[in-house]
Amino acid sequence: MGNDASTVRDVAARAGVSASTVSRVLGGTYPVAASTRARVLKAMRELDYVVNAHARALGGSTNKTVAFVVDDVTGPFYAHIARGVEEQASAEGRLCMLCTTHGDPQRVLAVVETMREQRADAVIVVGGAWEDKAYQDRMTHFAHALDRVGSRLVLVGRPPLGPGVPATVVEYDNEGGAFAMTTHLLTSGHQRIAYLGRVPGLSTSDQRLSGFRRAHELLGLAPDPKLILDGTFSRSHGYQGARRLLASGADFTAVFAGTDMVAAGALQALREAGVSVPDEVSVVGYDDVPLALDLFPALTTVNVPHEELGRAAVRLALHREDLPGSQHLVLGTHIVLRDSTRRPGH
Repeated sequence: MGNDASTVRDVAARAGVSASTVSRVLGGTYPVAASTRARVLKAMRELDYVVNAHARALGGSTNKTVAFVVDDVTGPFYAHIARGVEEQASAEGRLCMLCTTHGDPQRVLAVVETMREQRADAVIVVGGAWEDKAYQDRMTHFAHALDRVGSRLVLVGRPPLGPGVPATVVEYDNEGGAFAMTTHLLTSGHQRIAYLGRVPGLSTSDQRLSGFRRAHELLGLAPDPKLILDGTFSRSHGYQGARRLLASGADFTAVFAGTDMVAAGALQALREAGVSVPDEVSVVGYDDVPLALDLFPALTTVNVPHEELGRAAVRLALHREDLPGSQHLVLGTHIVLRDSTRRPGH
């Protein structure tokens, strides 16, 4: 500990501030003027203090780390939530550990167990949950186990585990976004809407499809089951699914893709088949990742506040003693109209 203290003094001397100011910058718990913080960080860089900070963060009872557990780090949906998690963790003086599960629910459980042993301050699990009782029971068990060691399970973009489970939940209005988008298409005159990328048993997909169905019901319509295609949240499924739709000769004037990545694949298949978007078929996505703007035509989609989901997850979990009543947060979604949709026949 003496070595740490002398390093703090060295940084303080170099930055021209007090040792307590350096401690405040390190802890991230008290406000420090931006210019002062910049001077301290510069001094830390020059003295290579970061190595010492890492060593200290990895020792002790709670190890000042936040674990971020995702399915696939290359997916833009996860990457932008990760940025929010990382920014807030850094502001709170925590290291951020990234763990990928490659879509394997067993690996999620293994990672959470490891992080419990490591005594991470919070374990943030991102993405849809599988409707599997054994999986839900294990996650509930881990929520209690993490709570006992002073850690916290945080669920992002998935529903709560149930009453009495000590977990922080940060969701977005997933069903509401799909409902708003489907209502927009139906009231624009699209009566036959294909849905690409249903993933049965995955909460994210189930909620989106629920919003899709509810919008039809409200307007006294029923979606055609033949136009709802099972698949994955991937560009390749969007491509293959759209090709299957076209080959079937099915009548549709719009495609609701389960994600923007699915929409990207669908747009490619329609373009290759000589189908004009939006003149002949309108296409919409979900997520509003940066790719949506780069597609041609630019994609009409549902905006999800990715970075704020990540920031809120860290903030609520680390300050749960001060914010006991707000451990379940639902952020809003909204539709973004771009060039891939228009009224049919116009």
